[in-house]
Amino acid sequence: MMANPVVTISAPYGAGGGIVGPEVAEQLGVPFLDRVIPTEVARTLAVPLDEAEAHDERTESRIGRVLAALAASAPLHGHIPEGGVRDTAFREQTERVIVAAAQTTGCVVLGRAAVIVLRNHPGALHTCLTGSLDRRVQQAVTFTTDDEATVRKLLADTDRNRQAYFKHFYRSDPDDPRLYHLMIDATVVDLDTCADLIITAARNLATR
Repeated sequence: MMANPVVTISAPYGAGGGIVGPEVAEQLGVPFLDRVIPTEVARTLAVPLDEAEAHDERTESRIGRVLAALAASAPLHGHIPEGGVRDTAFREQTERVIVAAAQTTGCVVLGRAAVIVLRNHPGALHTCLTGSLDRRVQQAVTFTTDDEATVRKLLADTDRNRQAYFKHFYRSDPDDPRLYHLMIDATVVDLDTCADLIITAARNLATR
């Protein structure tokens, strides 16, 4: 009997996570968790959606600047610096949303350090889409109406957000290959093939 598939996808901006993730979820027949996460966090914490989005790793917001500063000032072990308590509440609720979906319906989760949140979930497939900075810029340009300069700035901001989120909350590097079962250069391998590889691996794990 096949368990409900669970897949985590870590993908910096321009690596195609927002395209690959929904396709993988559709083919596996499980929910895709991305924009729904801050919506559910806002509902549970009874706060406005824009406040939840401001604390979300996948949002181009202040979170990168805030967490980068906190990560730089925080000791490796110990209390969270003043100002980090509210960020932690949002992070903890984000974890609850992810874990609940993994334990019930199965899911494909994009970002939010789900690779760490679900590291002990049986049968979860942990994947990373990656690519060089220049190739990610070029790929992102093809999927947006923004010019290259705008995309480069957005890529730098979101890369900083991603690194800060992992460093502050989990003392980890999102590009550490030891976190993942499968890493794909999604700027070299086309996105349809990336999705096919992840789907095949996820089905294999779910039937074990």
